[in-house]
Amino acid sequence: MRNFNFFCRFGSAFNDYPSLSKIIAVSTLSGGSLIAYDQANTNNGNRGHVSHADAITSNSIAHADANTSKKKKVVVLGTGWAGMSFLKNLKNPNYEVEVVSPRNFFVFTPLLPSVTCGKVEARSIVEPIRNIIRKKNIDVSYCEAECIRIDPANKKIYCRNARTSMNANAKRGEEFAVGYDYLIIAVGAQVNTFNTPGVEGNCHFLKEIEDAQKIRRNVIESFEKASLPNLSEEERKKILHFVVVGGGPTGVEFSGELRDFVNQDVLKLYPTVQHLVKITVVEATDHILNMFDKRITKFAEGKFLRDDIDVKLGSMVTKISENEISTREKGSDKPTSMPYGMVLWSTGIGARPLIKEFMKQIGQGNRRALATDEWLRVEGCDSIYALGDCATINQRKVVEDIAEILKRADTDNSGTLTVKKFREVMKDVIARYPQVKIYMESKRVKDFVDILMEAKGKAAKETIELSIEEFKSALSVADSKMKNLPATAQVANQQGAYLAKCFNRMEECEKNPEGPPRFRGTGRHRFQPFRYRHLGQFAPLGGEKTAAQLPGDWVSIGHSSQWLWYSIYASKQVSWRTRALVVSDWIRRFIFGRDASGI
Repeated sequence: MRNFNFFCRFGSAFNDYPSLSKIIAVSTLSGGSLIAYDQANTNNGNRGHVSHADAITSNSIAHADANTSKKKKVVVLGTGWAGMSFLKNLKNPNYEVEVVSPRNFFVFTPLLPSVTCGKVEARSIVEPIRNIIRKKNIDVSYCEAECIRIDPANKKIYCRNARTSMNANAKRGEEFAVGYDYLIIAVGAQVNTFNTPGVEGNCHFLKEIEDAQKIRRNVIESFEKASLPNLSEEERKKILHFVVVGGGPTGVEFSGELRDFVNQDVLKLYPTVQHLVKITVVEATDHILNMFDKRITKFAEGKFLRDDIDVKLGSMVTKISENEISTREKGSDKPTSMPYGMVLWSTGIGARPLIKEFMKQIGQGNRRALATDEWLRVEGCDSIYALGDCATINQRKVVEDIAEILKRADTDNSGTLTVKKFREVMKDVIARYPQVKIYMESKRVKDFVDILMEAKGKAAKETIELSIEEFKSALSVADSKMKNLPATAQVANQQGAYLAKCFNRMEECEKNPEGPPRFRGTGRHRFQPFRYRHLGQFAPLGGEKTAAQLPGDWVSIGHSSQWLWYSIYASKQVSWRTRALVVSDWIRRFIFGRDASGI
């Protein structure tokens, strides 16, 4: 009887606390090292488990509100990092949300290079969008369709069945319209070929899960084909020559993954061709990983040299034929060519056709991405927001509002500013213009007055008067520190969470704005502007070594950084299901090696 009571209590505990099952599952797979991190995120996001009674009460209130006032329609285009982050963080029941995307799943893109050589399985980094939606206590629906046109004047988007081929002869009747009150564009970007001849037909890309699967099949097929007995050694060398165009994080990580596959598995699986493999990285600039610290760049280039990965720096691809890739060295007009078996093109991103057409509509046709303000609203479209790789923030310069700032600071119209006057307005300036804070950090000062005092010697700060020109000159230098945000998953994820927070507090902030003061006009902005917080970046280099560059100029390279990479990337998965699958894939690879089947 005691045993029976124990099992009853045990079962009751699982019903009352569902997170126990998650803790046990992950403890079994990963030793429990990531439990505290994820549980903290869960608690912060949900503030405790919602009881069944509370859920019923919440739903009742939501239905009552819906009856008294019509919910506003929010349409989200895209299921990438930005769209997923917005959906996961949106909690306001006053919106009816419809997600429109041709892809009914979210992909953890940082692990795509791991899929190409069998370190991680494709389905392990994919989460169906309907799994995310069904966990929400708000009105959310999904439509598998592709948006082909945006009509901001009538607040509609025009879509087509995602499985219908996009061609000029498609019937008009296949289109359908979706109305919106707010439109959130998060469709990402596509690969930029820079109009290089032959890229589209002869290269592999690595933006989608299908790309990674295609590369994986091609890699395996290359080794199988090179193992056939009727080929010459020259033909085998050509087949096993893998060229990576672009020395950024994706190209470098794929090169490292491929080299690991050769060193750890090909030797056992394809012993007759292992010595014929060649990996070449073609980079147009002077260094690979040039967005990283110079210490990382130097180490990566040295490691690739030791691993027999040929790195061609200052080399631009001019043409790619079916059998050869043509390049031109910097400072030389003479082209060179080399045979290849497979080419991965990883040089950058460009706008999708939908975004290009929309930019023409709203007068942004000469831009590379949709321009938004600091609140992620598309310029000229109050009800349309854009985030992620398809958009860029057009940060307003301080000098554009300098007259209004000075007018507000110079309260007695004296034409000069005392330090006291300056400090009174500077707090609002820093809140409104992030480049000012970035400039202060670069100068390693906490008070902007210290920068102005550099030319004043050691005079007492509080008694010094500053001319308008001195003030204007200092802020103009701050404008020069403005930089566009990188097109990374980290940026898109933070933008989605920020915008969801704005929508969660929309009604409250309409009544009580919490943003900085308006220098042009009266009152305050509804919200604080978006501020990107850089959490660091990784560059896996193969051989269980990773370079990590974290905030505070902290750089780490080696095996310890690789384990940090494992831990963070496992904890950042969007669900417990994908977290368990990814960790189990890593364990399987350590024990059994990579899967070399051609599927």
